[in-house]
Amino acid sequence: MTHLTEGSKAPTFKGKDQNGKTVSLADYKGKKVVLYFYPEDDTPTCTVQACNLRDNFGLLKKNGFMVLGVSPDEEKKAQKI
Repeated sequence: MTHLTEGSKAPTFKGKDQNGKTVSLADYKGKKVVLYFYPEDDTPTCTVQACNLRDNFGLLKKNGFMVLGVSPDEEKKAQKI
């Protein structure tokens, strides 16, 4: 298992977004990306953890950051939230 520390570069990976489209970290090369890893969609703990990102999304976007949430859930579950 890879352990990341704050500010370190993430390993290249691919996954599917909530619509089933393949997304690669390489798609965002040269951009500022916040990777948010969470264990499951639509749970109280994950929702609380994501509130800071939600509340500051405008500021992050204004400063050129993209926010990508990464979860092991299937895309159908992500569509519900």
